[in-house]
Amino acid sequence: MAHSTHRIDVHQHLVPAFYRDALAASGIGEAGGRALPDWSAESALEFMDLMGIATAVLSVSTPGVGFLTDPEEATGFARRLNDHTASLVAEHPGRFGQFATLPLPDVKSSAAEAARALDELGADGVTLLANNHGTYLGTEGQEPLWQVLNDRRAVAFVHPAELPAPPVDGIPPFAADFLLDTTRAAYLLVRNGVVRRYPDIRFILGHAGGFVPYASHRMALTIASDTGRSPLDVLDDFRSFYFDTALSSSPAALPTLLAFAREGHVLFGSDWPFAPAPAGQYFANGLDTGVDATTLEAVNHLNAGLLFPRLASGARPPAPEAASTRLRQAAQRKAARLAFKLVQPGTD
Repeated sequence: MAHSTHRIDVHQHLVPAFYRDALAASGIGEAGGRALPDWSAESALEFMDLMGIATAVLSVSTPGVGFLTDPEEATGFARRLNDHTASLVAEHPGRFGQFATLPLPDVKSSAAEAARALDELGADGVTLLANNHGTYLGTEGQEPLWQVLNDRRAVAFVHPAELPAPPVDGIPPFAADFLLDTTRAAYLLVRNGVVRRYPDIRFILGHAGGFVPYASHRMALTIASDTGRSPLDVLDDFRSFYFDTALSSSPAALPTLLAFAREGHVLFGSDWPFAPAPAGQYFANGLDTGVDATTLEAVNHLNAGLLFPRLASGARPPAPEAASTRLRQAAQRKAARLAFKLVQPGTD
């Protein structure tokens, strides 16, 4: 995994200390069934250097600010998170980008905060949780937000949240429910015509779109039967989404994603720190060994560079200064490649 890849990571999270403290005060110590990981800007940069990531677009994962029941408090906390992330971007030129947090399901306040973050803070896009207190993206009443995003040709990063239903014992939400949550949001965004009415919003679906590529034709026929639209038009709407590779560039998932997505619509994602470094390396190795060099370059940075021109010429991952650091990172990459090969079907 050479540093020459200069990856742009569109799916990386931050967990500032004040955010962790606020979650803890509300009795929240995990997200999606996974304990909140430790995070700092320094540890993020260390991970990025290991992975050959030039720039990471930072976002706040579920539950966002949805754990706050007072709308004004949620809006104020979203502003604080966005101001903090903007300061990180300014402190580390070229290394970080920003997807702004919005206080959904409050549509009016979310539209206002999206405008502020994009216009005043220079955010690279916004984060949209697939559902907010059970209200999914694509349902009625969200037009003011879509109009703000469409007017600015904004990028909207759709990230899963926990399903509005009790979890099943033995199944952590991040392992399966998250994929369904993203799929539900994508289905409604297409079924209810949001992607058609607001064509200048560029939606990125996390984790390769959940089940979207795999089940796209099944869903398209259902929507066509329900709405009277052409199945081909519905499929075209599903293919308008962008998809990241976070935890998804396996030999089973990656070919389906690449076969379905439009050219230029697959982007690199790591899901760090919720996905620890070994998991990030595992799936990055799946990408490194599963596609040709041209496709690899496109997914690693060219596609994201077209979507985020500001990040296209971002900083290169610096070469480690100490020989010991170089040796340690090389050993970690070699171990990750070996682990990836050992668990592939059909290998001895």
